[in-house]
Amino acid sequence: MAQYLSPGVYVEEISGPQTIEGVNTSIAGFVGPTRFGPVSGTPPLLTCLNDFVATYGSLDELRFDQAGGASVETINYLAQSVREFFDNGGSLLYVSRIFDSPSTAQNASTGTIAPPNLAIFDDQPVPYGYSWAQQAGTGSPPATEAITWTGSYPGIAGNVTLLINVSLGPNALSQTLSSISPPTVGSSQLRGTQPYDVAWISPPIGSPHASGGAIYWAESYLNKSTGQSSWRFHSPTDTAAGSGTDISELPHGTTVQVLKASLQIQYPDTVTRSASYTGITFDQRSTTSFAAQFGPPPAGGSQVPVVFSFSDSSPAAGIEIAQIILDQIRAQTPAVSQVAISSLPSGGNLGRCTVQLEWGSDGYQPTAADYAGNPDPSAPKTGLMAFQDVTDVSIVAAPGSTFGAGTDPTSTAYQNALQTTYNLITHCEQMEYRIAVLDSPDNYSVAQISAWRGQIDSSYAALYYPWVQILDPVSDTEITLPPSGFVAGIYARNDQEVGAQKAPANEVVTDALGFETLLNKGQQDVLNPIGVNCFRYFPQRGYLLWGARTATSDTEWQYVNLRRYMNYLKQSIDEGTQYVVFENNGPDTWAATQQIVSDFLYNEFVSGHLMGSTKAQAFFVRCDQTTMTQNDIENGRLICVIGVALLRPAEFVIFRIGQFTASSTS
Repeated sequence: MAQYLSPGVYVEEISGPQTIEGVNTSIAGFVGPTRFGPVSGTPPLLTCLNDFVATYGSLDELRFDQAGGASVETINYLAQSVREFFDNGGSLLYVSRIFDSPSTAQNASTGTIAPPNLAIFDDQPVPYGYSWAQQAGTGSPPATEAITWTGSYPGIAGNVTLLINVSLGPNALSQTLSSISPPTVGSSQLRGTQPYDVAWISPPIGSPHASGGAIYWAESYLNKSTGQSSWRFHSPTDTAAGSGTDISELPHGTTVQVLKASLQIQYPDTVTRSASYTGITFDQRSTTSFAAQFGPPPAGGSQVPVVFSFSDSSPAAGIEIAQIILDQIRAQTPAVSQVAISSLPSGGNLGRCTVQLEWGSDGYQPTAADYAGNPDPSAPKTGLMAFQDVTDVSIVAAPGSTFGAGTDPTSTAYQNALQTTYNLITHCEQMEYRIAVLDSPDNYSVAQISAWRGQIDSSYAALYYPWVQILDPVSDTEITLPPSGFVAGIYARNDQEVGAQKAPANEVVTDALGFETLLNKGQQDVLNPIGVNCFRYFPQRGYLLWGARTATSDTEWQYVNLRRYMNYLKQSIDEGTQYVVFENNGPDTWAATQQIVSDFLYNEFVSGHLMGSTKAQAFFVRCDQTTMTQNDIENGRLICVIGVALLRPAEFVIFRIGQFTASSTS
């Protein structure tokens, strides 16, 4: 309590009543293989298909390795399902990529820029003024000194092409002459230069005029004699502390031109895709260097597809990196020479070299264990386990996990598909506020999907059949996709337009050209009662999702909207009442808890989300000594009892029509 010790006016801030906000029920989580991207840790939130492509690669086919070195191509079901999720109304998505690493293949792509095997490696300066003999005291470069590019993540999509361009900036040195005769440098300054920049200086420091040029790196330092910030330049052989040539020692007429690089990454996609990076420097100590911009991916992943590494970390490494790239340019573009670089006093392009990354692998086709995730608690989370720390996911699916399951219950493919289905259900039941959107296996008949459904029983899951035909934007041919991507998008669309209390059915399936099996009413009469949700085609109405049942034998929870809306209520109340923890367990706290829950449910009632014409018919909330015993209170338990009347869908609309005459009464 505040103390009032002297007369005066006291203005105090008070907080308003606590409220409960409804959670978002339209956020989905997909798990499965992709062409690229992080394979462990908390997945990033995606808001559109472009986000997915930038992180996880394109919609192009996957190529899974097989025993004996062979490989098999398959449709990129997860990527295609992501597209359908967004096309059908989804807006927020997490993707947990799984990757089954081959034991004999190199997972990540690699590419190297090594000093070219040319005759320039002798005791004579190379065309850009720097020789390996000057650096290493030998006529050959050290074998380990090469630039290595590695894919940030495993995958064939990491087999990118790098186009590295080097340009020469304008003269960054400005000089004034003193008044003495013969004139000498009066003062010198650098423009547009950053610490550790690699620069072409002509003529070379200590050499007569018109003797070409050489590469140096720039150091910014405090000149103790003047107390001012100054610059000095280092050659590869400047190793002693304080070595280098001060800017004031450069003779009049010296040219200092900073070398900068740009990098274009061309992806091996059917649809042309590239990314460009400019203003890259060479010295690894610079914040704009190759090493800084293309370092190892941070925790949680990165959209940068390649990692740069160089074995040497000495102060001269920046010069070495620039020299290796320039030599590579010279090897690939013989016209680039010392004459070319010397003839660009105002800056210009020195040329471009190409690096092709190879040996990326999509791994083996994932198993049920890959979908479940690594059970080691000390290892980064993978598969479904990666969603354990993402609390806002409410829809979970594994698009493509049932592809090729077949009908033989003893086959590995069948058991993997069924176990993955079980894993999805178990995950949602454990996480409590989620529902699993289950795919039927492809090419199943009505009898076969009925038998498959008989192995599943959970109100936290819904099964959909058959697969959906679309026009593949990559191959421009018709393909069939699993239902879950479409359904998850329809869930999100339904929630945003109406709310989770409405059954997500009688909804148009965007992008659908047909279904793998065209079902009629008689066939759905078999499937609907057992909880298989069907896609149907209706003339003049199009391709529709025509079912909203959970895969459960419990008739109390047989509709998808009942489970999802109850999940919404539970999670909203859970998150909105966290402040109650450690409050005094007495009448004031009970009354406050009862009030905020009642207010939340009343808003749901007046919005038409609950059954009943009055508040009393729609819900009740009790939190008092009738809901908890003295033992509960003494053991720190506050118990609030809530009852809600949920809306059920009008699944069977019946009109009874009979004849009547003018004299008859209704």
